[in-house]
Amino acid sequence: MPLVILKPGRDKSLLRRHPWVFSGALKKVEGDPGPGEVVEVLSHEGRFLCRASYSPYSQIALRAWTFDSGEEVGPEFFRSRLKQAIDFRAPLLKLSDGACRLVNAESDGLPGVIVDKYAAFLVCQFFSAGAELWRGEILSHLEHALSPLGIYERSDVDVRLKEGLEPRSGLLWGQPPPSLLVIREKNCRFLVDIEHGQKTGCYLDQRENRVMPADYAEGAEVLNAFSYTGGFGIHALKAGAIKVTNIDSSPAALSLANQNRELNHFDEDSFENIHGDVFQVLRDFRDTRRLFDLIILDPPKFVESRSQLGRGSRGYKDINLLAFKLLKPGGVLFTFSCSGLVPLPLFQMIVAGAALDAGRNAQILGVLTQGPDHPTALNFPEGAYLKGLICRAY
Repeated sequence: MPLVILKPGRDKSLLRRHPWVFSGALKKVEGDPGPGEVVEVLSHEGRFLCRASYSPYSQIALRAWTFDSGEEVGPEFFRSRLKQAIDFRAPLLKLSDGACRLVNAESDGLPGVIVDKYAAFLVCQFFSAGAELWRGEILSHLEHALSPLGIYERSDVDVRLKEGLEPRSGLLWGQPPPSLLVIREKNCRFLVDIEHGQKTGCYLDQRENRVMPADYAEGAEVLNAFSYTGGFGIHALKAGAIKVTNIDSSPAALSLANQNRELNHFDEDSFENIHGDVFQVLRDFRDTRRLFDLIILDPPKFVESRSQLGRGSRGYKDINLLAFKLLKPGGVLFTFSCSGLVPLPLFQMIVAGAALDAGRNAQILGVLTQGPDHPTALNFPEGAYLKGLICRAY
């Protein structure tokens, strides 16, 4: 097996069982490993640290598969890790009405591997060179363990380029999924476009959070900004909201939101879809003094790298400042960030600054994160990327 020897003092993260090693920590690579190949990682003193996949193109040069010197990385390893991840979700699968994340990459001990379940179909993503190398083995185990109707790949993401891999999507096994597949969340139904939708078809990490605004929705006028296919708004209508206004930059997403309204038998008058830039539309609402009882802000990732942290933080502040100006007294704001580089304390500080600049006092009623099918390993804090605040303004 090829060997990778780290520079002096660069083994601290692996001793804490963090699964990443950056290229600058490598002192020597022996054995000429190819992309994704399993290597044994040693400290400068020659102590075993882990077995990892090697990526010669990425800043993350090593992703640890196992920290156990007695555990080999091969077919049985992947069968065992996949079985463990799926078994952990068994109680959730009974509650998820058929849509659930089954494998959550590093937090399930399978760096770069995502597997989501939508009814009888599986959708996979392979983000790392190691995941790509073992792709066939992983698919074989999924096919035999779960017997899905079909397995579809959505590895059409730019992060693969950093691993020396081209983005890719398409049917991997079995039947192709329908153009629109129906899933259920609590007492609502939603259409999912596996082939073209965001992520693997929808934002499964927000499933539990989409239901939360229902506690504040009865009789409310609701603004659902960055609405995608209208999930938060549908749940609000089901809980008794009198009207939901969705804003999104994607006409296709808004069209699907309208189909979701029809699927759940809500009147056309209860749903307003606005195609446009959310920042500009909210400024227009501010200028016309249009107010709401309940506002949901679920923007895309504003911070992709540390160099974007300042600009992204300003974006979060701007959008939250506008939201506070649009809330009626006693109104409730659900505000989210999916930027892993924006930790919860910083996000809370940004939202607090927005409220201050808007001239509003506000209370935090709750703190939210991704659902339990998207667990975060304690040794991998980067896995806790989604955070949300429930705020009441007065």
